Amino acid sequence: MIDLHTDVTRQGGGIGKSLLVVIAVVAVSVIWLLMDEDAGKGLKRQAELKTLEVIGDAATRRLDFGDEGEGTHGSAVDLIKRPIEVRQVADNVYYATGVGNTIMITTQEGNVIFDTGLVLQVARQLQALKEVSDAPVRYIVLSHSHADHIGGTRFWQEEGTEIIAHGDFLEEQRYLSELEPYQYGRNRTLFPWMPAWEDRPDIAMMRYGGIEPTITVPDWENYSFTLGGVEFQVIGTPGAEGADNAVLWLPQQKILFSGDFFGPQFPQFPNVFTMRGEKIRKPMEYVKSLDLLLALEPEIVVPSHLNPTVGAQQIQADMRRIRDAVQYVHDATVAGMNAGKSVYQLMQEIQLPPDLDLVQNHGKVDWAVRSIWDYYASWFHFESTTELYPVPARDVYADLAAAAGTEPLLSLATNYLAQGEPVKTLHVVEVTLAAEPGNKAALGLRQQALQQLLQRAQEGVSNDYEIYWLQGRLADTESRLDNGQAL
Repeated sequence: MIDLHTDVTRQGGGIGKSLLVVIAVVAVSVIWLLMDEDAGKGLKRQAELKTLEVIGDAATRRLDFGDEGEGTHGSAVDLIKRPIEVRQVADNVYYATGVGNTIMITTQEGNVIFDTGLVLQVARQLQALKEVSDAPVRYIVLSHSHADHIGGTRFWQEEGTEIIAHGDFLEEQRYLSELEPYQYGRNRTLFPWMPAWEDRPDIAMMRYGGIEPTITVPDWENYSFTLGGVEFQVIGTPGAEGADNAVLWLPQQKILFSGDFFGPQFPQFPNVFTMRGEKIRKPMEYVKSLDLLLALEPEIVVPSHLNPTVGAQQIQADMRRIRDAVQYVHDATVAGMNAGKSVYQLMQEIQLPPDLDLVQNHGKVDWAVRSIWDYYASWFHFESTTELYPVPARDVYADLAAAAGTEPLLSLATNYLAQGEPVKTLHVVEVTLAAEPGNKAALGLRQQALQQLLQRAQEGVSNDYEIYWLQGRLADTESRLDNGQAL
């Protein structure tokens, strides 16, 4: 896997200042200088799309992926390097690939769009799908409020286009918008192709949010419509990638457009918890949503990342395995809580049985355990009085290190590392660095501990987010080893 975080960090945010901001400022300035307020909306949209095309192409070229091909694993690297091209699922169903797929269902009375991908890729995706059909866009269905699913909406929307989303869409969009500066840096660690916050092209056409659905659908209910003889059902399915998840169902063709309901890979253990930081997701609501979709008996699943899955029997089996796996982890966590076990005990103990085994590159079982625990019991675990007060353990690290002495701490950390205990090593190293931020011996131990954890992650469940986090911390540690500073 390519360490994009290292490349982006060492080049000061990469695609922002060096190229994209220049392109964006120049292009947008020209557009708005040449056009007054009376200029046609269509012409302005074409100019904006051309600007986005240039910016998107520059962002893609900025990353050197070598000759590895597009990949199918579902990681950030695999998704950003997918070529934008149209693929056909059925006589009337097409999708444009990219980080997020944009899907078009054609009818004799106009088209339906499901999800609209990243704003950086909308120009290419729209152009590719318009070559399939340039009929009016009658409906846009949005699976949820994440930027890689709604980014191109304003460019697909036409006069009279209905936008359908979950009833909680506006609330989820609101909090994501309000927390965007906070979450952007976290997302960038896990999706390293993003420019630094201060380097991003901050222009109106690229900003997140501002989408207002004209039709909404509640939890586990559906909104049905017919267009050109094709029946459509939009179903509220909470608990997957957020409270506002919705799917699109074509009952006549038994095709399910799943958005991120299953995550980027099908089947896999779902992201009941997301380490990049969002509202905690609800496991039992997700199980209920899975039961609802199982009853549909889909023959084709078309996700908004990666490729469709075909075959009713296999789809049913995989959906049952996902449902039963989430139920198993939920029930085991609740049983452990009732038995008086700590969250850390349960994170270590609970594993999927062989018949429910699923890949964990997106969601991770032990993180789901912790998420379920906190969902039910909140942040106070009744383990330490210090949990109640705004004085973290880090506040005593420097004094603790001074009292214990650097050499004993380094010796303890070295022993932990030799015993294959890299997390304990990191605990001790953090205490040492609080007193001596530039201690190269401590930084070296942290580097070795992170390398051990990274190797285990890559050889184990290979969770993308864990791997990117560890790679990012390694890059930071190596940088501080070079200049003698610590985080």
